[in-house]
Amino acid sequence: MRKILLSAFIIVQLLNGNRVKAQRQEFSGWGAYFHTQKFSKHWGALFDAQFRSADEIKYLKHPLIRPALSYYFNPNQLASVGYLFTGTYNHAPEGNTFRREHRSFEQFIHNHKVNTSIAVQHRFRLEQRYVDQLQEKDAFFAQRFRYFVRGVVPFKKESTFNKGAFVGLQNEVFANVQNRDKVNGSIFDQNRAYVALGYRVSKQFDVEAGYLNQFINQVEQNTMNHILQVALYTRLGF
Repeated sequence: MRKILLSAFIIVQLLNGNRVKAQRQEFSGWGAYFHTQKFSKHWGALFDAQFRSADEIKYLKHPLIRPALSYYFNPNQLASVGYLFTGTYNHAPEGNTFRREHRSFEQFIHNHKVNTSIAVQHRFRLEQRYVDQLQEKDAFFAQRFRYFVRGVVPFKKESTFNKGAFVGLQNEVFANVQNRDKVNGSIFDQNRAYVALGYRVSKQFDVEAGYLNQFINQVEQNTMNHILQVALYTRLGF
């Protein structure tokens, strides 16, 4: 798992070209709910809702709603297509604004175990972004690729982990693949590294809280966002 996270860090540095920019520090809070539903041997659904604050947790900045339909090739591999609605609230003395964004996406997930007890998930996602601006002429379309890897490490080494404490480790790299000049002019978009302490209440329910470091590559200056995240996970039909 450490090798995977180190490789992701190296990739980020290569994509970013080690360019030196001014860097802004932010501190925010994210709340997230993730649900996995199995309808039958091959069909299922995914859903997540997230609520992300502005700097210093002053107000809700980004709400996200993301449903998806999934097809299971086998218990450990599935492909999904879905839709996301999100937006950006900005509070300013001259007035509050909300910029909407719609996305469609396609993804493939592969799950496996390391050392019989550590569950690892790899997710490959291509998303199409339809971003509204405050003025219609400034709206744009772009595509972005995301690679996500997550490991769940139980405190107790068991081949079947149904209850108990665990550590969650994950990293996600974002790369602009189309119309990157509309985003930041670079292939590298952002990176999210996360470590959490969680508890599996049952086979169907996890709760966790942790620290997420979000590094955003921007045109004039980069942003380093330090985030406290609380997340709930539910699974049904398995």
